[in-house]
Amino acid sequence: MTMHTKTMALSVISVMALSLILSACGNNNAGTTANSNGASSNEPANKEVKFSIGATGDPATKQAMADAVAAFTKANPNIKINDLSEGGSMAYLDWLKTKEAVGEFPDLIEMRDTQLFAEAGKIAELPQEWLDLVADAPTLNDKHYTAPIVGAFPHGIIYSKKAYEDAGVSAEPKTYDEFLAIQEKLKTSGITPLTFGGKDIFHWGFWINKFFMDDMLADDPNWNAKRTKGEVSFTDAGPMQAMTDFTELFTKGYVEQGWASTADNQTASMLVTGKAAQLFSGPWMFAQISQADPSFEFGWYPVPDRKGRIIVNGTNNLQGWAISTAANEDADKQAAITEFVKFFFSKEQYTKFVQAVNGIPTTKETITYEASPQMNRVLEVMNDPNTIKSMQINAFWGEAQMPTQWRNWFYKLAQEWLTKGDFSADYMKKADAEWDANVKANAAAK
Repeated sequence: MTMHTKTMALSVISVMALSLILSACGNNNAGTTANSNGASSNEPANKEVKFSIGATGDPATKQAMADAVAAFTKANPNIKINDLSEGGSMAYLDWLKTKEAVGEFPDLIEMRDTQLFAEAGKIAELPQEWLDLVADAPTLNDKHYTAPIVGAFPHGIIYSKKAYEDAGVSAEPKTYDEFLAIQEKLKTSGITPLTFGGKDIFHWGFWINKFFMDDMLADDPNWNAKRTKGEVSFTDAGPMQAMTDFTELFTKGYVEQGWASTADNQTASMLVTGKAAQLFSGPWMFAQISQADPSFEFGWYPVPDRKGRIIVNGTNNLQGWAISTAANEDADKQAAITEFVKFFFSKEQYTKFVQAVNGIPTTKETITYEASPQMNRVLEVMNDPNTIKSMQINAFWGEAQMPTQWRNWFYKLAQEWLTKGDFSADYMKKADAEWDANVKANAAAK
C-alpha cells in the first residue's frame, strides 16, 4: 500500500464521521481580555501565580506537552508551572490516587477516570471559557468536567513493510482469520510477529479492549450496565471468545516471549531494528517510529473481527483537561490555568501539538497540518461509513461505568493466566466476582 504525503485539512466534512464539528472559535467570556503575554487584563501582568499540572502518555505526547508548557511559561514569566506529569510505569490512576493521598493532586489534570474523581468532588465543572474552545465536550450528569485534548484514537497494526515483503504478505487482511494467517507467515519467515509492551500496565488495554469491542461492546454498548445488574457474565460466549482470541496470540508464539520486561517506549525500537514485524498501537507512535529511524518504511491498518467488520476505538469519552476543585476555588490559580488552556488550544500552539502526536483535533477552530501516509490511512478508516466506532470497556460512564479498580486488576489477571498457560472460564468467573465486589465497595463508599 503506497500513499503520497498530503496536506490534511480537518474540515467539517472530513471529520464528520469522527463527530468533530469544527467551526470558527467562539468568543471568550465578556469582561476578560488577554494582553500580549497571555495574562488576563483584569489581573496585574507581573503578579506571580503558581499551579501544578499532571499529564501522561507515550514519549512523543509527553514531549509535546512539555513543549507546550515551556512555550507558555516563556510567554508568561509571571506564571510558574510545576510539571508533576507521570513518567514511570505506574498506572496513571494509581499515580493520581497517590498524589491525592499525599496532598499533591495536580491543579490542572489530564483526566481519564473522570466519573471517579467528579463523584469524589476532586474536580470542578469547567469554566465557560474552556468550553468555548472545544467542539464536543461530553457531559456527566449534564455537567462538563473535561475538555478533550484530542479525539479518540483508533488502534491498529503498525507493520514493517520489509518484514511483510520478506514473508510474502502483499495485502491487508479482510478477516480475522486472514490476520492470523499473516502471523503464521511472519513466524515461519523467522521474525517475531508482534512486539508487546507488557511491562507497562496500560499497554495491556490495547489488545484486551480490541477483542472486548469486537465480541461485546460494539454490539451492546450497555454491556457494562448489564454486568453490574448481573444480567450478563464474563463467562458468556462473547467475553470468552474475546479472551480466547487474546490468549491465542501469546500461546501460538505470535507475541515476543520477553513481553513482561518490554516497556511501551521500547516497542518502536523493537520494530525498527527488525526484532519484531508489528506493533498494535495508535497513531501517536508514528512520530516515535520515524524519529527512531527516519528511513524505516511502515504501514498501518485496523484488525478486522471474525465477521470481517472493522471495529475501532473512536467514540468521544470523558477524558481531557480538568481543573481540580481546590484550584477552581483559588481565583488567581483559576485565571492562570484558564490562560494556559486558552494558549494550549490556540491555533498556532495546538497545531504543533496535534502534529507532534498525530492527533485528531477537538477545537471549534479548524486545524490543519501535514499528515503522513500512515495518518492519512487512519483518517480514511475513521471516515469510512462502514467503520464501527466503539468505546473501550473503561471509557463508559453513568450506569455503564466500569468499576475503576477492576481494569488494572483484570490486566494483571490476564498476565497471570498467560504466565501459567491455563486460561479457562474459572478466570472469567473471578472477573465477575471482582466486578461485583468493586461495585459493592464503591456504593458503600458513597
